[in-house]
Amino acid sequence: MTKAPDILCIGSVLWDVIGRSAGHMTLGADRPGRITRIPGGVAMNIAMTLARFGLTPALLSSVGRDREGAEIVDEAQSMGLICDFIYRSDDLPTDIYMAIEGANGLIAAIADAHSLEAAGDKILRPLSDGRLGDAAAPYPGVIALDGNLTSELLRQIAHSPLFARADLRVAPASPGKAERLLALMGHPSATLYVNLEEAGLLCQTTFETSDVAAAGVLARGAHRVLVTDGSRSASEGQTGDVITRAPPKVLQTRVTGAGDTFMAAHIASELAGMDRGAALERALNAAATYVSGEMPL
Repeated sequence: MTKAPDILCIGSVLWDVIGRSAGHMTLGADRPGRITRIPGGVAMNIAMTLARFGLTPALLSSVGRDREGAEIVDEAQSMGLICDFIYRSDDLPTDIYMAIEGANGLIAAIADAHSLEAAGDKILRPLSDGRLGDAAAPYPGVIALDGNLTSELLRQIAHSPLFARADLRVAPASPGKAERLLALMGHPSATLYVNLEEAGLLCQTTFETSDVAAAGVLARGAHRVLVTDGSRSASEGQTGDVITRAPPKVLQTRVTGAGDTFMAAHIASELAGMDRGAALERALNAAATYVSGEMPL
């Protein structure tokens, strides 16, 4: 029998193809470096980090029945992730993300998550058919959602009885998809995890600091929000109360996945019973460890 999950991670499960150069890069630059292919996607990144914190996450996503899909499911299961609830499509290929990073950060990226978008609400079937819950007895635990889901599906989730008892933790997949989170802005149990730019997009303005941004997103109608600002600060706000912490200083060696690591570490810390300040600090430490090239513990 499959072990009961501690948390559900709903969204993208795909292959990350990352090219990294140790040098500064600009538009059109051609530099030596390393190219890697690793399991990725927001939901997958969150689940992998949660597993490193001792939790057992279950993935709800769309993965093809192609070779790439079989390989990523094998990788996920080897890390202790539950893959029984993934929608396996005969027609849709496994999604992929490609990025270029330099010493000066992310240069460019393309996310091909078309299969996840095409699968739509098929990925939610385990929440309605009794495997993880149904309309009469909805899933009562923590659910991490990612912004690679379509705006239509996020609106459906916002009003669905299947999520009536869930503790929703929501993150955009990128600034370009941040406005999709507006569908969940007023949800009474949704916590939004955004960076400074994404907070500004949600509020149709710009913010200078994470604490001001957190207050702005709350004023926009969010139940709760966490705003990160790279190496400068991060703030958590709820019911008009905002706290702020500074991350440790580290040498940055990678960028892709840092926000997902922060979110997962924060969720794991709260599930472990930490208070607001301690959970925020632990999440910042985990993200800093990750960008330094190490794995957070």
